[in-house]
Amino acid sequence: MKPTLILCALLGAGLLPSAWAEKADRNKPMNIDADSMRYEDAQQLTIFTGKVVATKGTIVIRGAKVEVRQDPEGNQFGVVTGTPKERAFFRQKREGLDEFIEGEAETLIYNGKADTVRFETNAVMRRFRGSTLADEVTGAVINYENTTEKFSVDGTAAGAAPGRVRAVITPKPENTNPAKTP
Repeated sequence: MKPTLILCALLGAGLLPSAWAEKADRNKPMNIDADSMRYEDAQQLTIFTGKVVATKGTIVIRGAKVEVRQDPEGNQFGVVTGTPKERAFFRQKREGLDEFIEGEAETLIYNGKADTVRFETNAVMRRFRGSTLADEVTGAVINYENTTEKFSVDGTAAGAAPGRVRAVITPKPENTNPAKTP
């Protein structure tokens, strides 16, 4: 069985975390800090370069270059590019939990309409419970779907040599209730 199919089966069986993102993030404005910006009105394209930091609610995106488009309905789309020394970065809080999903790759593709992030080339995605690393998965490409609570990992990028998916899965801590005594 392919590693991607195994990972999807584990996720479907509830053995891996679902990627349920903070729903309020969709309606928040996107704030961006960068060294420079260029805007093209005809294409509704804004290009930010130089240590770019973008925030949208609990979402944090960092990269060397961020290209942002907005459609007529107000949906935002972005392509984030890293550098050879520092990959592009994404982080978002999970709805109703003290958990965060974060990831890195050479390129990130953010789709605000579909509520997805695609991590391309040397991709890694992590889940933190509070500040403790709980789970981590690596591969060539990771697709993170917020609304469907799914992600998929491919070990091989298009046109590249075969690669492997790697995952570290930590058991969920037992729910201890200090009010109960034997």
